[in-house]
Amino acid sequence: MSVPSRFLRGAGAHAEIDGDAFNDGAFILSIGGAQQSHVDLADPRNVFYEYLRRIANVIDVFRPQGEPIRILHLGAGALTLARYVQAARPGSRQVAVERERELLAFVVEHLPLPEGTDCALLVEDARDTLVACAEGSYDAVVLDVFSGADGATELAAPETYRLLARAAGEEGVVLVNVGDDPPLAFARRQARLLRKTGYDVAALAETGMFSGKHAGNIVLAATARWDAEWTAALVAAGPHPAAVLTGGSYDDFAFARAD
Repeated sequence: MSVPSRFLRGAGAHAEIDGDAFNDGAFILSIGGAQQSHVDLADPRNVFYEYLRRIANVIDVFRPQGEPIRILHLGAGALTLARYVQAARPGSRQVAVERERELLAFVVEHLPLPEGTDCALLVEDARDTLVACAEGSYDAVVLDVFSGADGATELAAPETYRLLARAAGEEGVVLVNVGDDPPLAFARRQARLLRKTGYDVAALAETGMFSGKHAGNIVLAATARWDAEWTAALVAAGPHPAAVLTGGSYDDFAFARAD
């Protein structure tokens, strides 16, 4: 069976969609040979990647179950999270932004969104989208473009975090995925930038990630008021072993020297 493929001019690499050999009805999007996204068309609630599962868990706890939300996805990938939101919160209004023009068209051609999904697909720069957002435009804003210090560095700036907080407003939540390598200097810097928005902040990851000795992903979250009950719920939800840092623990991670 041939594997769908398309050249992405912006990335200078081919995108491919392969079937998941271990999960019927699931597919893997790879770019330049590196796996980027996992989609389970048979069960969109099945979020395979750990960091994305943690983001979905935050979305689950910050609003009552099943309640539609307005959500902005900056960095669309294979639209895994958009599919999850539609399944878990039907009627949600979603916007997904991706600057790789060929990628969105390729994904929706071979991995169509579920019927009834209200998700506008925009091909533009994430910062341009944020600049155009009025305060409180969304209940959740997800930034998923950082894959280490070499990725999307133009967004790793104080102004970006101010714009993220403005788009979410007083009632929303900001979620930032940061992939990094030891000693996590880049991730710590992003954690500090989010802290400086003045919002309550949290960091979620596999427990060992916060030692700074392992490569992986850390999810940063910010709201006007972090509910302490969310922390326990998110630790319990996993994926395990799970850690959720808030308050002094968050600052210990964010402001530690990355030797």
